[in-house]
Amino acid sequence: MSGRTVRERVRAELIREITGIARKQLATEGAAGLSLRAVAREMGMASSAIYRYFPSRDDLLTALIIDGYNAVGEAVEQADATAREAGASFPGRWLAVCRSVRAWALAHPHEYALLYGSPVPGYEAPEDTVPAAMRDTVVFARIVSEAHAAGALEPAGPCPPAPPVLGEDLARGRAALLIDAPDDVAARAFTAWAGLYGTVSFELFGQFNNVIEERAVYFDHAMTLLGRLVGFHDVE
Repeated sequence: MSGRTVRERVRAELIREITGIARKQLATEGAAGLSLRAVAREMGMASSAIYRYFPSRDDLLTALIIDGYNAVGEAVEQADATAREAGASFPGRWLAVCRSVRAWALAHPHEYALLYGSPVPGYEAPEDTVPAAMRDTVVFARIVSEAHAAGALEPAGPCPPAPPVLGEDLARGRAALLIDAPDDVAARAFTAWAGLYGTVSFELFGQFNNVIEERAVYFDHAMTLLGRLVGFHDVE
């Protein structure tokens, strides 16, 4: 039993080392250039040995993607928990989780690019990535659902109703993310969610260069506007 535990610890440590080196490769070679052989060379490991841990490049990519999504999800969960403990309002919680996504992205730009940048040629993410990918959106959905249940959502100005043709899409989204709110609220929440990641991506991938200098201030303002679209007011 103890020998098996030791082997498990050694395996876990080797996997951490492999994925750590692979993250460095993301910075220098990009996701498309990720190479198991190159990782093995840096570790001083025979290339055949690394396949015991990751049978293919795609398996390593999947592990990096799951780790990345879990890291974003953990950051968002912690931000919301801290905001709730501090007695923040729904708008305050919304802004806190948005800021946590931006902070994580700026601290881990290459991992963010793997998750939200251009698709890796020839790679198709398996279903294994879905639970990790949903962690952050479940938090957003919970804030929206709780605010709706409390009668605290009122969009800034009249919003057109969601087109009926989107009914099935919105129903699937509400079911997947556990949004307990009608279609019109869900549609506004999805738009704000996309706007959050779009704003972060614009900053991270250079679209704001020579345009927006006060990026933290602009980000907070943009998130306030998106929050008001959902129905949050007086964002803190």
